[in-house]
Amino acid sequence: MSDNQASRSVSVGPARLSTRDEDFNERLAALLDWESVSSAEIQQRVDEILHGVRHRGDEALLEYTRRFDRLDARDMGQLTLEATRLSSAFEQLGQAEREALVTAEQRIRDYHQRQCAGSWSWTDEDGTLLGQQVTPLDRVGVYVPGGKAAYPSSVLMNVVPARVAGVSEVVMVVPTPDGVINELVLAAAHVAGVDRVLTIGGAQAIAALAYGTESVPRVDKIVGPGNIYVATAKRAVFGLVGIDMIAGPSEILVISDGGTDPDWLAMDLFSQAEHDEDAQSILVSWDRHHLDAVEASIERLLPDMERRDIIAASLKRRGALIEVTDEKEAIELANRVAPEHLELSVEEPEAIVGDIRHAGAIFMGRYTAEVLGDYCAGPNHVLPTSGSARFSSPLGVYDFQKRSSLIQCSREGASRLGRVASVLARGESLTAHARSAENRIDEDH
Repeated sequence: MSDNQASRSVSVGPARLSTRDEDFNERLAALLDWESVSSAEIQQRVDEILHGVRHRGDEALLEYTRRFDRLDARDMGQLTLEATRLSSAFEQLGQAEREALVTAEQRIRDYHQRQCAGSWSWTDEDGTLLGQQVTPLDRVGVYVPGGKAAYPSSVLMNVVPARVAGVSEVVMVVPTPDGVINELVLAAAHVAGVDRVLTIGGAQAIAALAYGTESVPRVDKIVGPGNIYVATAKRAVFGLVGIDMIAGPSEILVISDGGTDPDWLAMDLFSQAEHDEDAQSILVSWDRHHLDAVEASIERLLPDMERRDIIAASLKRRGALIEVTDEKEAIELANRVAPEHLELSVEEPEAIVGDIRHAGAIFMGRYTAEVLGDYCAGPNHVLPTSGSARFSSPLGVYDFQKRSSLIQCSREGASRLGRVASVLARGESLTAHARSAENRIDEDH
């Protein structure tokens, strides 16, 4: 029996894998497998909720809020929080909390301001103007979870880039089961610049934002994470409104050269695992003894964690400590996984970061804990999950802007382009297209 086989037979924490194992590829594929598509039962429930809100508006919203959040509201006014209520929540916080929110908001704003794209145009040799006009969305809806944990950080990360982009109105929805309101979430909404908050959640909140009701304005785009019902509803309304992404469970992959404190790395893995039981935490190293040390740290530190049951379930179900042959293989593995969060906990991260092709966010060096990116480093923490970093990017200002093409033909340009368009249109047997272009052809040129 190999050392790795022995480890996997007795460990109650994350799985121990090695790229040398014959079944490594199969075990890794099983570990990474995540199907975010809803079951038929969940899809049916969501469809019923969407239909109810679309056709019965506020009446359906109040009914679903009573059923799912146990809030006996008589009208939508009881579920609506205006700017003065948000401001009050901020003022009632302690000084340390107020300063933390303001500092985080400013750092996030500073970072995203550098993403702003402007309109541009140029004129070709025929005098034809070509360009692009960039405009913000008019109204955006932000979903903020309110289940196992409250996320004021998600408020900042979703609202600030929208405001930087120039979005005119931001409407936030957040479930408040049993009427419990998180004041820090409301304070974050104030700092970020939310116009109003609706204390509704689930698929019904997504439906209200997508279709509009008597009290909830229809938005142009819906952003923000949620549970499987929220994700299913966002997928269903996409096309009628824009959405940011269909987010899966939180993920972290750490590449360590063996020089980082094992306790630090154990806590980095815990930081993702404590989100929920489906979160994924993976450590990759070519130093077997280092992996042993981190495993020992996990077992020693876990009992003292407040959310130890969730962490333990997450690590056992989807966590892994993976031994590779060298740094190159670690990089190849990271690109294969395409993680949401990637920590390069190595001596010289600058030497290898250029080889990373697929990752939502890259945290470079031993001191750069992923959690700093969650709250206040500056870059957005809304990131592609479940391998979608292969083709997707973090949420940013560009997600709240539209681009319109600009074309203005001079007389000479219309004549020249008209001849080209005519040939191509007749080749497609679209005669009206051809004649429309030919009308503008100047035979004298």
